Amino acid sequence: MSFQAYLDNVETQTGLTPRQLVEAAADQGFGPGSKTTPVVAWLKETYGIGHGHAQAVAHVIVKGDRISTKHVGTTGTHRDASDRLWLDGKDSRPADW
Repeated sequence: MSFQAYLDNVETQTGLTPRQLVEAAADQGFGPGSKTTPVVAWLKETYGIGHGHAQAVAHVIVKGDRISTKHVGTTGTHRDASDRLWLDGKDSRPADW
């Protein structure tokens, strides 16, 4: 599953876009520089999402919308089209993103 797919699935499960989750995390005092473990625990407890999905959202909260280029442009199951993640909702993502 691609990194973006994890975020899209979290949106489906919670009804919140990744950006809304980043904002909710900020309200809890989480953001750039936060430790990942408490962010993951908060996401799992508050939104009932699984560990892998919480890890993906926590990455965005702690490190922003950039990901490693390791899987960008590859043909594997973890491939992403870009090293930038779309945070404003899967239904608003441009087709060429």
